[in-house]
Amino acid sequence: MFGRNSSSDLIADHSKPLQKGQDTMIYDHRTYTCHAGKLKQQLALYGEFGWPAQCRHLGPPLIYASTETGDVNSYVHIWVYDDAADRARKRAALQADPDWIAYLKKSSEAGFLLSQRNAILTPTSFFNPNA
Repeated sequence: MFGRNSSSDLIADHSKPLQKGQDTMIYDHRTYTCHAGKLKQQLALYGEFGWPAQCRHLGPPLIYASTETGDVNSYVHIWVYDDAADRARKRAALQADPDWIAYLKKSSEAGFLLSQRNAILTPTSFFNPNA
């Protein structure tokens, strides 16, 4: 569906340690909160219309998950980029994609989302994804 051979190809390989010159890697952590009772509908809408376009441009996320405890009307996803320029380039391509634009329109019209919170994270010097 995304130009990959199997569902296992959608698993991102973020297990390689940072190499010299790669210490600018960033993680884009996004939390979306839905109106009560609308989470499943929002995820279904995104899964059908948003996921293919987003993965086509950004690659697979580090994680895409719904919240089990706490704010159970929320879901979180984390995207990994080489640096800020990589993020800007990929997100610009995504924003120009007609499929993504159509998804945003459908999502807006559905009105399931209540809020969005984003944070750009940078790894600490001692973080080793292989550990």
